[in-house]
Amino acid sequence: MTQRTLKAEFELSGIGLHSGEPTRVRVLPAAVGEGRYFVRTDLPGAPIVPAKIEAVGQTALSTELVGIDAQIRTVEHLLAALAGMGADNARIEVDGPEVPLLDGSALVWVEAIAHTGLIPQECQEDSHPSFVVAEPVWVRHGDAFVAALPSAETRFSYGIDFEEQAIGNQWYSWSPEVESFASAIAPARTFGLARQVDQLRQAGLIKGGTLENALVCDRSGWLNPPLRFANEPVRHKILDLVGDLSLLRTLPKAHYLAYKASHNLHVQLAKALNSQAWAVLHAS
Repeated sequence: MTQRTLKAEFELSGIGLHSGEPTRVRVLPAAVGEGRYFVRTDLPGAPIVPAKIEAVGQTALSTELVGIDAQIRTVEHLLAALAGMGADNARIEVDGPEVPLLDGSALVWVEAIAHTGLIPQECQEDSHPSFVVAEPVWVRHGDAFVAALPSAETRFSYGIDFEEQAIGNQWYSWSPEVESFASAIAPARTFGLARQVDQLRQAGLIKGGTLENALVCDRSGWLNPPLRFANEPVRHKILDLVGDLSLLRTLPKAHYLAYKASHNLHVQLAKALNSQAWAVLHAS
């Protein structure tokens, strides 16, 4: 079996979307089998927070991971970049409570990973065995859902529907075998609605959100065009889904189908798939 890690470390800094606090991130190579994990270097003892589905805490407009002595928030874009670029093992050192948003996409992370490069790692056995999705797995809440469907290839299809005409109803289907994550998904930025900004800030969220790190839409259109893709919002939802599902470490081959979903639904699907994987492993 072969895994991959970074050839060398890289460092990036920025502002957290929700905390509004500046943080510095160092992404370093990790040993075979260690997986992707965070280290809170600002806390006593530099506690580790694993990037595993079992570690998920709250999922309000971002995904938070919780370890024994620390937590780290808004991990999905960096994890999507690492998973999308094929980095199985990585040590991620962060000197604060939240991964910086950067430009609101995964593009800067992907460019740093591509510049640093990856190296193969030989391992004796598959420490994170995968399984094939044989039966559909569905998670629903109201009219929103996310599913993993049996498929001969891995594919992500996502739909969104908003009152704002500039967004409206969008669908996009992405196959990693046809289009690279770096070109088709990573550049898509996070987006928000102008009518929700005040309410979210009163709730202690998006303190670091600006027109430089997020697309904002009101009923008259986009406040900060141009878009990188005509359907940039729905592509960003796929980015979030990839990041959340990366917490499985090994992604089952399936067609992932989502509509109006959220981090919470993404995580619920990942937990359901994780339970199936354990059942298959222990039955074999």
